[in-house]
Amino acid sequence: MSTPSAERARKRSRWKRRFYNNRYLYLMAFPVLAYYVIFHYIPMAGTIIAFQDYVPIKGFLRSSFVGFKHFIDFFNGPYAWRVIRNTLLLNVYDIVFGFPLPILFALLINELRGKAFKKTVQTISYFPHFISLVVMCGIITDFSRTIGVFNSIAALFGAEPTNLLTVKEYFRPIFISTNIWKQLGWSSIIYLATLSGVDPTLYEAASMDGANRFRKILHVTLPALVPVIAIQLILRLGNILSQGFEKVILLYNPLTYETADVITSHVYRRGLEEMNYSYGAAVGLFNSVVNVIVLIAANTFSKRVVKQSLW
Repeated sequence: MSTPSAERARKRSRWKRRFYNNRYLYLMAFPVLAYYVIFHYIPMAGTIIAFQDYVPIKGFLRSSFVGFKHFIDFFNGPYAWRVIRNTLLLNVYDIVFGFPLPILFALLINELRGKAFKKTVQTISYFPHFISLVVMCGIITDFSRTIGVFNSIAALFGAEPTNLLTVKEYFRPIFISTNIWKQLGWSSIIYLATLSGVDPTLYEAASMDGANRFRKILHVTLPALVPVIAIQLILRLGNILSQGFEKVILLYNPLTYETADVITSHVYRRGLEEMNYSYGAAVGLFNSVVNVIVLIAANTFSKRVVKQSLW
């Protein structure tokens, strides 16, 4: 009968042997692991400033502790509901309109028979993804001017020319539609890769059963995509209160704050421009906590309903 010390020695021996056999894999993984530890996990200690009146010259240890003061200031302030509402609406619209379109696009591409035409369409659809965000926002700004392309087209139908980016009602449609234009082709790659691995005999069996092309899509293609769709949707819902501030800041202005100002742009102005670091950290921490809660809820729901989950 083996003793506890002998059992521990055997486990250590197995661990050392496994580590030696996979040493090159561990060596390859080390830079990635180091990156996340250094730039993602260690900086998490900085969230302590959300509960302090942080002064850079004093540092973490000497700045005064104020508890939930900055969280209360945010929720009692005049902009809390506005930025939460705008962030939610932009993300919900992006999910409702932007999430299904790459799936539909992948299904359409998958049905193309001409290889040359298929590759051409794919290549053209990928181009917008590689356009710099600054360049893209510059194009949108120029096209939205009073004498821009959009107004020239609208004038053909009798509309009065106006700078579209100064009209708060137009910000969300412009923001979402340009997001879709930029990411449609690139987001479809993962679905096309999944479809390339579908067993062709399934389509042959469906044809023998008398299924037309639509029935094949419905009963063969879409079920093959369900696991990937579920994972992608979970990840997307995990960012329900996150909206990249770069594009918002490049497109919005004081005239459109009512519909354009989001949590991240609010944090940018209050936290960086006004150097209120503790307030920015508090709002950012609230944002992250809500995202984590939504991610866990979405993962649990997907596990129970679709039988697919991240963990």
